[in-house]
Amino acid sequence: MKKDMFQGAKIISTGSSIPYAKVSNEQISSVVETSDEWIFTRTGIKERRLLTQYGQSIVELASEASIKAIEQISMDPKNIDLLILATSSPNDLFGSASKIQYVIGATNALAFDLTAACSGFVVSLVTAFQFIRNGSYKNILIIGADVLSKWVDWSDRSTCILFGDAAGAVILQSCDVSFNSILNFHLKTDGKYANYLSIAYKENFDPHPVLKLYQGSFQYISMNGKEVYKFAVSQVPLSILTCLHQANLSIKDVDWLLLHQANERILMAVADKLSISSDKIISNLGQYGNTSAASIPLALHEAVQVHRIVANDIVVIAGFGAGLTWGSVVLRW
Repeated sequence: MKKDMFQGAKIISTGSSIPYAKVSNEQISSVVETSDEWIFTRTGIKERRLLTQYGQSIVELASEASIKAIEQISMDPKNIDLLILATSSPNDLFGSASKIQYVIGATNALAFDLTAACSGFVVSLVTAFQFIRNGSYKNILIIGADVLSKWVDWSDRSTCILFGDAAGAVILQSCDVSFNSILNFHLKTDGKYANYLSIAYKENFDPHPVLKLYQGSFQYISMNGKEVYKFAVSQVPLSILTCLHQANLSIKDVDWLLLHQANERILMAVADKLSISSDKIISNLGQYGNTSAASIPLALHEAVQVHRIVANDIVVIAGFGAGLTWGSVVLRW
């Protein structure tokens, strides 16, 4: 396909959904030996939302976020061509995207899950962009959603203080290439460090008595926090600089920096390495904790709703996490 035949893409709406139940640091300190001060000074987190209702799953959260994005622009769900669910916590190992497609009435959309943990939304946004760029689809619903509370060991202080549940959604629509909003992207993976952050599968010691095969189950979240911090602080700034350089932009052109909401120390360290003012950091980490694939679209939706991000702003988003996978996208809003 010739370059002049490529389509542009732009985000035309956003939506989000959070569980009703708030869990404060004080409540966490009744579960494990910790305190509000200890958690806040090390992470920047004050509270998180957890999906506590019996029988509810990622489908409810993701569907609500999607419906909000659809209703914002009065779109008929049947006009959605593709639905991508970025998640590491489906309620069905075969995937949850198809259930969401049914619930929201997007009956004409292909739907699939994409698993890249905390980088999932960024990878999904780039994936959707490729489908639009080559003319395959016109309207794509991208959802970042996770309910990692179901996979947290609530006796492990190093991880249980961090995670919350949420969903965020955007609709990406094709446009004339001269109005294209996605200026550049940069994605990377280094599987050598996959064990630094994982929900590992463990086989049972005893095989099936007749078939002699080994079955097992998935474990709780395991994380080497020190190494993940070092990785994020060293690699994310390089990814952002590469992305900006390839788009013929500089740090001075950036209006907003929206990173995966993992830890306030990481956010500040990355901004410091880039010489970006803390005033340009978009963060809601204190309210929601680390919501994995939901963190970027959730923060984006909130910033757009209060008109913090406005037309023509240059927004750099970057995800990083399990895999280890990381990536950046430069947007002109």
